[in-house]
Amino acid sequence: MAVIQKSGVIIECVRGDIAHQPDVDVVVNAANAWLRPGAGVAGAIHRAAGPELARECEGLAPIAVGEAVMSGGHRLPNRKVIHCLGPVYGADEPAAELLASCYRKALQLADRCGLASIAFPAISTGVFGYPLRDAVAVALTTVLAEVPQLSAVRRIRFVLFSAGDLAVFEQQLAECEGQA
Repeated sequence: MAVIQKSGVIIECVRGDIAHQPDVDVVVNAANAWLRPGAGVAGAIHRAAGPELARECEGLAPIAVGEAVMSGGHRLPNRKVIHCLGPVYGADEPAAELLASCYRKALQLADRCGLASIAFPAISTGVFGYPLRDAVAVALTTVLAEVPQLSAVRRIRFVLFSAGDLAVFEQQLAECEGQA
């Protein structure tokens, strides 16, 4: 696990399942526009949360690329779920700005709601095709820029499903340590 601290906020990377993070207040769903169950992160979160999550999401959808909305956690061990619609690489432009918006808006929403900890997946890097290294750079740059404005959020976790994805996050997080 790679960890840095900036402005009293812990930023960490772990390998695991985003739907099994019992020590965080809110998990982020890499959602589709209609907030429906799908593959990857959205599928894992919806399966773990149960059908109540899909029913609640019907009233929140659709969302635009770069947007974030919050629902209850239902059967998840987390109080809340923040659903973000990341860009489809090569189709939604400007991709980097839209991806950054997901991370920024999720952090701002969690902070406004007084949530102390948040877990992110690697938004848009699965079926949406965003190159992992580029997505990690956007994610970490955005999070590090947002941290000084946070008052409630004290822990930010990136949860990566594969060892390869974790290694890329850990390398780039270590490079950011000098900026923290």
